[in-house]
Amino acid sequence: MAPSKAAAAVAPFSKDERVLCFHHDMLYEAKVLDTRPTEDKESWQYKIHYKGWKATWDDWVPQDRVRKFTEENKELAAQLHHQMKALQQKGPKTGFRTGGKGNKANGGSDFSSARGSEERHTSVAAPGRGGPRRGRDYELEHEETFHQRPSIKLIIPDHIKALLVDDWENVTKNQQLVPLPSAHPVNSILDDYYNYEMPRRIAGSAQADILEEVIAGLKDYFEKCLGRILLYRFERNQYTEVREAWMSNRGDMSGKGAGDTYGAEHLCRLLVSLPELIAQTNMDSQSVNRLREELSKMANWLGRNADHYFVKEYETPSQQYVEKARGV
Repeated sequence: MAPSKAAAAVAPFSKDERVLCFHHDMLYEAKVLDTRPTEDKESWQYKIHYKGWKATWDDWVPQDRVRKFTEENKELAAQLHHQMKALQQKGPKTGFRTGGKGNKANGGSDFSSARGSEERHTSVAAPGRGGPRRGRDYELEHEETFHQRPSIKLIIPDHIKALLVDDWENVTKNQQLVPLPSAHPVNSILDDYYNYEMPRRIAGSAQADILEEVIAGLKDYFEKCLGRILLYRFERNQYTEVREAWMSNRGDMSGKGAGDTYGAEHLCRLLVSLPELIAQTNMDSQSVNRLREELSKMANWLGRNADHYFVKEYETPSQQYVEKARGV
C-alpha cells in the first residue's frame, strides 16, 4: 500500500517554531516542542507550550488548532482578546454566554439581521445596546435550548462597521441606492479573497478544504438570503427590476444572479447577519469556531481593501421610483 501524502510530507510546523495556537476560543502565542503524525497518518499533532504559561499546560494538539505566527494571525489573536475583554466588562451577570435578557438572541455580532422595517439602525448606531427579543425566536424553540446552541461572535473591523452605518443612512435616510450592477460583484470579491488566501495554505490540507467550503457556502447563502433579509424596503423595487433583467433573454444581466450583480455593501450585510443564521443550524462548537476564524479573517481582508470594493457614491433614483418605493 502506498503511503499517504500526509505521512510522506514534512510537518507544516517544525520543532521550536514560534506559532499561535487556539485554546478554547482564544488564540495564544506558543512554541512547538515536538511533532508527531496522527495514528491514521493523515495529519500531524504538535506538543505546544503556551508563552507565559506553566509547563503543566503543555499539551498535544491537532494541526487545525495551530496557526503561523504572521501579522494577520497576530491581528486576529488581538481582536479575539479584545472582544473577550469587552464581553467580560459588558456584564458578568449574563455568565459565559451573552444571550441573556436584553442581549442578542445568539450572542453574535453587534448587528441585527432584521431589515424589513429598518431595524438595523438601532444595532449599528449603538452596538451592544439591548432590545426587545423577537417572537419568532420563541416560536422556533424554548429560549434555554436556543441559547445552548453554538454561536459566532463575529469580529467586524471598525472600518466596516462605519461603512455599514453610512450604507444604512444612504438608503433609508437619503433615499439613495447602491449602483447596480456592481463593478465588483460578490462572487468576484469572494474569488479575489480565495486567490489571496489559498496560496497561504498547504495544498490538500484541512485548512485549504475549509477555505473552499466557506467560499462556496457564502456564495450560496448570498443567493438565498439577498431577497429575504439583506434588502432595505427602499431597495425592493430596484431588486424587482434587477430580477426581471436576470430572467430576460436580452441585456448584459440576462441569466445572472445576486452574486453577479450586488457588491461589497450587501456582502457585509450578510456577514453581520450570519451569527443569527448560524444559530439556527446544527453546527457543532468546533465547526462554529473554525467558521468564525474564517469569516473574521475575510472581514479583516475586506476592511483592508474597502477602498477598492465599496462604491464611492450612491445613486439618486427618479422621483417616480421614490414615490413607488414609499407605497410599498
